[in-house]
Amino acid sequence: MTRAATAQVTTGDHRAVVPWQVWFVVLGAIWGCSFWWIKLGLRAMSPVDVAFARLVAGSGTLLVIAALTHTRLPRTLRTWGHLFVLSLLLNSVPFTLFSYGETHISAVLAGLINAFTPLATVIVALFVLRQEQPNSKILGGLAIGLAGVVVVIGAWNGFGRGQLLGIGACLVAVVCYGFGFSYARRHLSQLPDKPVALATGQVLCGTVQLLPFAFAFGHVAAHRQVSSLLALAALGILGTGVAYILNFHIVRHAPATIASSVTYLTPVFAVIVGVAFLNESLSWNEPVGALLILVGAAVAQDRLHRRTRLTPVNDAQESTADQWDLGS
Repeated sequence: MTRAATAQVTTGDHRAVVPWQVWFVVLGAIWGCSFWWIKLGLRAMSPVDVAFARLVAGSGTLLVIAALTHTRLPRTLRTWGHLFVLSLLLNSVPFTLFSYGETHISAVLAGLINAFTPLATVIVALFVLRQEQPNSKILGGLAIGLAGVVVVIGAWNGFGRGQLLGIGACLVAVVCYGFGFSYARRHLSQLPDKPVALATGQVLCGTVQLLPFAFAFGHVAAHRQVSSLLALAALGILGTGVAYILNFHIVRHAPATIASSVTYLTPVFAVIVGVAFLNESLSWNEPVGALLILVGAAVAQDRLHRRTRLTPVNDAQESTADQWDLGS
């Protein structure tokens, strides 16, 4: 395994090596549970407030981590400009859309729709950024994945207005993620700033973006359940604080499409916690459709995996970036 594919940290004379695959699984579990936490948070707050509270808690967590690790925030306007755009694509807009979507559909279905993220990333890379030329394998994978979307939402059953709005909001959020992962890979993967600094700046930008909307359209219930408050804390601290540093780490150290492919694991955890803790039902078409989406993504991404690789950061950047990831 190459240095670009492992997380390394030096503590005195002792060197511990943790493969990026471990953080990949942890990230998938955190983001899978996020749909459960969103559903609980919606019992106490409006969708925009859930998204805003998530970003506030995440910002606080990341600022504390930055202070403890003596990490300086980005110092160039160019970097902050990229982070502002990225926060729109990966934070403020999709967080609000998923929260709104879950007012109309189950957390399980929202998590399964999220599985479309790898295909959305491929679509952006092919048809928007023009980074690859379409071939039969890629187009076939996209066709399989799109068929999976039709199956997972049970299109033949028809939709009520509310359900249609919920599904549409989640699909738009996934498209935002597709743009976001491609944007991060193109503009942020080789910056000299540490992942802690980039993640903190990104989430701070998202918090600022949602602040006026939270004041204008937010609503907080008079009687808030403890479970809702704990869920929002977990959503912010883990789902937005810890997870986004892990995400930046994976973007730097794994093959190019791995950062978006974490959604191969996310729906698995979303289904488990949705069924186990929210007593949500699981129709036969939902896992079948999700499987088709993931198979389609695997087929479509094959060429991208072979031909696109991230350039590893230098040794000094790698060492300092990895020290926080391992909690040292």
